[in-house]
Amino acid sequence: MMQAATYTRTGPAAEVLRLEQMPLPTLNTGEVLVRIAASGINPADVKRRAGWNGAKMQHAKVIPHCDGAGVIESVGDGVDPDRVGQRVWMWNAQGGYGEAGRAFGTAAEFVAVPSDQAVALPGNISFEEGACLGVPAQTAWLALMADGPIEGQTILIQGAAGAVGQCCVQIARAKRVNVVATVSHYEGAEAVAALGDATIINRHTQDVVQTIAAATQGGVQRIIEVDLAANLETDLSCLAPHGIIASYSCSSNPLPTLPYYEFANLGATIRFVQGFRPTPHQRHAAETEITELLKSGQLRPSIGATYPLDDIASAHDRVQRGELGQTVLTFSSPDGR
Repeated sequence: MMQAATYTRTGPAAEVLRLEQMPLPTLNTGEVLVRIAASGINPADVKRRAGWNGAKMQHAKVIPHCDGAGVIESVGDGVDPDRVGQRVWMWNAQGGYGEAGRAFGTAAEFVAVPSDQAVALPGNISFEEGACLGVPAQTAWLALMADGPIEGQTILIQGAAGAVGQCCVQIARAKRVNVVATVSHYEGAEAVAALGDATIINRHTQDVVQTIAAATQGGVQRIIEVDLAANLETDLSCLAPHGIIASYSCSSNPLPTLPYYEFANLGATIRFVQGFRPTPHQRHAAETEITELLKSGQLRPSIGATYPLDDIASAHDRVQRGELGQTVLTFSSPDGR
């Protein structure tokens, strides 16, 4: 048996999340059983549990969380037995936008996932850090790299202090990109400044458009967008001709109205980034490059707080408040680290 956090209806964290004992997952062909050391919590996990934007239950019972890290305990048919004992990080263990996805995620002592969804975790990265790679790091890579090389460009990263934003800053710096980053408060500016050289703009105290106009010649080539609806006018004013907006969220208004011809006259591209649904080629490329950046120390997730499994409701509330740094549930470490 294993301990797991579950919910059977959407709603506030303290009302719907509960702990229970469940049987260990049964392995299917091509799957691995992972003993969880850390479970990362993303805004998508919190929104799904809360029923945001009318989201309905896709399964009778859900163990939440897409991301996690741990050690492979056993393997199913068709999987190399040498994987047993390997430290891994996981993606899409539960859910997935636009489709029902899997019911049981990483907020449990064990999880079964397809072998290719358990990626080798470099030895210099902790389980807590590994649990923060699936959604944030892969979304960041897709937003930055899905349209070709970015070396030498000037890129605006909106909401740079968030989990995806900080990963974007680090990957962009590794690619020798000129980074312009917006933040909402002093603490966010400090966090982004610690990641490397960047032009940092506090959007509450500085004029984003004027600052970018003074710092660039003709605007930025790419914008990584945390809220397309909220920042449409700013993005339009900052984007260079033939520039690209890669938007991975639009929480303030899921039905934004676009000034079509103003973007068309720029020859602009708006890419809708869904970190849960890259192509297999994109996924492989992202995993390969993320691993290289982790090993070289150029990418490191920022942990804001850790919680035990029995305080999962507080952990969800922290994510919902939008506090700085990623939020992680921790379990006893499978390899003693």
